[in-house]
Amino acid sequence: MASDRFDKQIAFLLAIDKSKEVIRQTYLADKSRLENDAEHAWHAAVMAIVFAEYFPKADLKKTLMMMLTHDLVEVFAGDTYCYDEAGNATKAQREMEAAQRLYGLLPEDQKEMFFSLWREFEEGQSEEAKFCAILDRVQPTMLNDAAGWISWKEHEVKKAQVEQRNAITFAGPAEIAAYMRGIIEAAHQSGVLK
Repeated sequence: MASDRFDKQIAFLLAIDKSKEVIRQTYLADKSRLENDAEHAWHAAVMAIVFAEYFPKADLKKTLMMMLTHDLVEVFAGDTYCYDEAGNATKAQREMEAAQRLYGLLPEDQKEMFFSLWREFEEGQSEEAKFCAILDRVQPTMLNDAAGWISWKEHEVKKAQVEQRNAITFAGPAEIAAYMRGIIEAAHQSGVLK
């Protein structure tokens, strides 16, 4: 017979399965379809392993935990496209309520751990949170570039919006900053980002 703790953990794990159904506005590199939250988290977590050498002050295990879990609240809050001004106006409140609901499914100690990681990511002050924030911007930008900037075209995104959204990447490691600036400039020169 399962314990109450185990039952809570199973309930949480079943709830987060819905992250596979949360569709983002980023296309796969082959342009075949939009990615989902679970794919985004997996891809960005692998990126954390690959790019760990550029973030020597960040704890990789903590970074991976944060990267894999920070978007789970979207199971209840939905994904908010980063260039959607109206959606972003209510995002913080929706995600706070979703975090309380989702992490409330867990046993108290795990609830506190997940909530703490999510809050740390949102505050963006720790080395791990900064690393995750950079990955959270590089991953969709990389895919968008590979897919011919299709999501920027569809949403008529402006260069200034992309630069503002990606400012943290410009302050990061030189290699990442140059990569991101190169993508943005190429999209601008092509006329996609006005």
